[in-house]
Amino acid sequence: MSHVSCLLPQLSANFRSLFNPDQFQGWGKSKRYFEGWYFKVLNKEQNAAYAIIPGVAMDEEGCKQAFIQVLDGKRQTAVYHKFDFESFVASKADFRISIANNSFTANYIELDLPGMSGRLEFSSLVRWPKPWYSPGIMGPYSFVPFMECYHGIISMDYSISGKLTTDAQIIDFAGGRGYTEKDWGRSFPSAYVWMQSNHFSLPGISVKASVARIPWISNAFTGFIAGVWVHDRLIQFTTYNGSVLRKLRIDQLGVELVLENKKHRLAIVATREAATSLASPIMGFMDGRIEESMTSILEVLLTDRRTGKIILHDTGYHAGLEVAGEISRILAS
Repeated sequence: MSHVSCLLPQLSANFRSLFNPDQFQGWGKSKRYFEGWYFKVLNKEQNAAYAIIPGVAMDEEGCKQAFIQVLDGKRQTAVYHKFDFESFVASKADFRISIANNSFTANYIELDLPGMSGRLEFSSLVRWPKPWYSPGIMGPYSFVPFMECYHGIISMDYSISGKLTTDAQIIDFAGGRGYTEKDWGRSFPSAYVWMQSNHFSLPGISVKASVARIPWISNAFTGFIAGVWVHDRLIQFTTYNGSVLRKLRIDQLGVELVLENKKHRLAIVATREAATSLASPIMGFMDGRIEESMTSILEVLLTDRRTGKIILHDTGYHAGLEVAGEISRILAS
């Protein structure tokens, strides 16, 4: 078999994954690369909240590992489970990955970890649109080959069924809500803010927003991505769709963010709460540390710019919030 024909399956997998950001993107990667999926799940009573993060990491020397991080948002603890890289298996046809006896897809997860096991199923997923010219939340930046970090939304919101056993306690997640996203590339941005909640006064509302310092050729720029799922529609605020960052204020108490697109204005005030330390990627390996809270609060105001009509004015609880890196770099830009 020729060298070209040997490469065809890998090229096919790379092409397919490019237009399906939820799938594994790391085909052919051997160093300075990470990829991780973030499953946030809360039970109906909202007294159990977890972020479950499977992924892979490869350092500059080509040392590889698979991992599953588990963040307990209520206890404010995190556990990092490390696996041999060979235990990681990904489908080339769709989003299906496994690490040892643990399986992850858009529609379910199965866990067999020390201190946590069980199966959760997800339904009524809210997908981010992905037309061929804008495959996912990165939009046209999806096609840029030298980005430091790429981002994807698998579902803004979904219903949960199933149970998890944690330290001999069985937690029923029937009627719970969840959210799933992912990141891949070399490193997290040198400075960024990320926030998300889908626990508002009524079901069917989800808000996600992030602002980051993005390296670009010999320079850098401040980029942002935000989405509000409300009344069965997704309103987007992104660097590439003509939206504008009007305000970003960060202090020890919280974050204030104001974005505008052609039709809407989004204002978010996030209250900072106690955070838990998580491993994060630096040049592929999970040597960095970030602080994430799962108990923050988002005050959200979405208005129609032309009429001034309030589309959404609500409070999101159990919010994920990260403020990381040299924040002055995005505040001054």
